[in-house]
Amino acid sequence: MTPPSLPPVTLLLLCYNQQDTIAEALAGALAQDYPNLEIVISDDASRDATVEQIEPCLRDYAGPHRIKLLRNAENLGIGGNIDQAVRQSNGELIFIAGGDDVSLPNRVSTVVDFWRAHDGKPDLIGAYLFDMDQTGNILGTIRIGTLEDYRTLDDWSRSPPHVIGAAQAWTRRLFDRFGGLPKGAVGEDMVMAFRAIGLATAITLPVPLVNYRRGGLTSKRKALSTDAVIRGLTRKINSSKTELSCMLDDARKLGASAATLATLTLKLDKEKFIEAMFAASGTGEKIRICLRYGQLPGDFRLRILTYAAAPWLLAPFFFLKRLRYRSAAGS
Repeated sequence: MTPPSLPPVTLLLLCYNQQDTIAEALAGALAQDYPNLEIVISDDASRDATVEQIEPCLRDYAGPHRIKLLRNAENLGIGGNIDQAVRQSNGELIFIAGGDDVSLPNRVSTVVDFWRAHDGKPDLIGAYLFDMDQTGNILGTIRIGTLEDYRTLDDWSRSPPHVIGAAQAWTRRLFDRFGGLPKGAVGEDMVMAFRAIGLATAITLPVPLVNYRRGGLTSKRKALSTDAVIRGLTRKINSSKTELSCMLDDARKLGASAATLATLTLKLDKEKFIEAMFAASGTGEKIRICLRYGQLPGDFRLRILTYAAAPWLLAPFFFLKRLRYRSAAGS
């Protein structure tokens, strides 16, 4: 029997084309030692054998946790997948887990104890993580920002904290207050942390509770060519615009200062500028766009203009950068 005093909790296991890692991630979810737990597995229309790896694990499971498997008919993206999964869950506290990461068995119980020790007031709890490579070796500890140091959105706008969604938990009331997450968002961890900071209800638990696998969907690679930089500048424009527009709306609802609204507007304008520059067909049009976005820093506009109109000018720089990188890798 579950003690009646323990709040109902949901762990969302989100997966997409992760057939090689999902069984390990699912095993971590099923091994949780918290008794009043619902596990919602939401596959975002995987095109590989991810679901085929999940089904036998569930057939053989005879443990205490309530389990629900959702299969999206179409790919909704990270924000859309989280949004629909939360709406089909029942937990008072929502944990996020990636299909390539492994939650330690005491993850949920440790966070719930921490949350209850703070009288259930925090709306978002971010924990540390273990840095794990593709083969499962632990390389160290990843620390996130100290979220309780951020008491207002002005604090956020001066220096946004480092956050990682794979070790976050947040309350249903935080999700409901802002109407969920927008489809198209990728940085849902940033959006949810921003909301909690705006309410002064974000806190960090400085204990690693997740084995966070390198090389996943959000991994970063060193850009060693102009093409790589351009891909980095353009591949997340739509999601960045979605997230920043959402945060700007949230900031207005929270009565944010003019300085915070200006910071968000500038960030959004940068994304719109990049989009316009790479969509423009000729150098003359690109220059006109540069002039039209006079509110943006001149060095930023010049850098984007160079990548958009004359990337060949940067070829010598990237040639030397590749040489230095290969030399350092071989030493």
